[in-house]
Amino acid sequence: MSDNSFNFSNQAPFSTMRSDLSGATSGGTDGNNKQWLPIWSGEVMYAYDQFRMFDSLVDSRSIESGRVMEFPIMGTVDLKTAWGAGEELLGNTNDISSKTISVQLDARPIATHFELDNVDLMISQWEYRQELARQAGQTMANARDLQISAFLTRAAGNSILTDDPRSGTGWNRSLVDAPIYGSENGFTAVADLDGATQSARTEGALEVLAAIEDFMVHLQQIDASTDGVTLVTTPRTFHDIRALGVARTANDLVGGTMPMFGGVAEAGGLGAGLGMGMNGLGDALEYMGCRIVKSNHLVNFDASADEIGESRYNINGSASGGAVKALLFQKGGVASLAKTGLKVDTVDDIRRNTVFTVASMLSGTGVLRPELCSVVYGADISGEIGSTDRAKFASAIEITPQYKNTGS
Repeated sequence: MSDNSFNFSNQAPFSTMRSDLSGATSGGTDGNNKQWLPIWSGEVMYAYDQFRMFDSLVDSRSIESGRVMEFPIMGTVDLKTAWGAGEELLGNTNDISSKTISVQLDARPIATHFELDNVDLMISQWEYRQELARQAGQTMANARDLQISAFLTRAAGNSILTDDPRSGTGWNRSLVDAPIYGSENGFTAVADLDGATQSARTEGALEVLAAIEDFMVHLQQIDASTDGVTLVTTPRTFHDIRALGVARTANDLVGGTMPMFGGVAEAGGLGAGLGMGMNGLGDALEYMGCRIVKSNHLVNFDASADEIGESRYNINGSASGGAVKALLFQKGGVASLAKTGLKVDTVDDIRRNTVFTVASMLSGTGVLRPELCSVVYGADISGEIGSTDRAKFASAIEITPQYKNTGS
């Protein structure tokens, strides 16, 4: 028996464990509990924690009651350059009105579910039960990642508020929108385009690194934190970045080029040795303070037909060819709310002789600071998507603003 197997030799027969519902719910006598329920629930929750990624990359909060959490828009502190004797300071009278951003929970929870006709098989065959638990937890994690990814894309298409107290003119009012990266600001060979040559993919990977550098400069110029900056890209682009400097032709070997992300000290020590695969979705690279991760959950497809969740999540990220190629953001740009966490319920359906299992959670998402969110989109897209203007980008992927002052 493997280390991960469960020994039921000291328990009552499976038929007793399945039929004694009172023992399962109240504790029952020794050897009379339905043990498969807590085992299954724990495995689903473990799988969910293993596969979810985006929650830890944004501002995650728990809400105890109600459906909405308010986030204040902090103004600026006024400066008196010469404080005269007897002169009364009144504070910054331009910013006395309440300005907040509200993030709300979804109206209903999302759920993964399945029906099983032989619970004894799930008890006795660990591999069978583990696979069901993995699929339930992974499906929930993937759906939640897609929802947060959709709002990071939304944030890249939203602009700062016209009445934001941090925007305007003057040395202490430096708030401006983050740049977005496409063909009109030099991105001529963005990575991961269909049919792209190896040379074009290499150019695209270098341009993604240039976007990181430019985004870091933007954060410094608006006095924002440069901690918690992440680039989420496709697995192909991730490996194109990691392979920068790796010889592809015999000519590349002339002069002894070194991989940028091969862990070579002379090349900056980035990444890890090429003997390491870095094939897991949890693997990451670091470049100039930005964490580079890969995900299959960029909304680079048309999700407008209720693919992900509520209508606010279902954006069209394809835009005639796959617009969204990477998301570049600081952690405070988007908020993720959780109300109940992951809950697993199982019930015997006596009439149908089946066992029905549901894993569900109630959560929500919202844009907090669009100036901390950017996007890299496909350079082969024609029309409006070819502009670095956020409003045109939002129009091209069919999103409406989700960022507005909700204060009284």
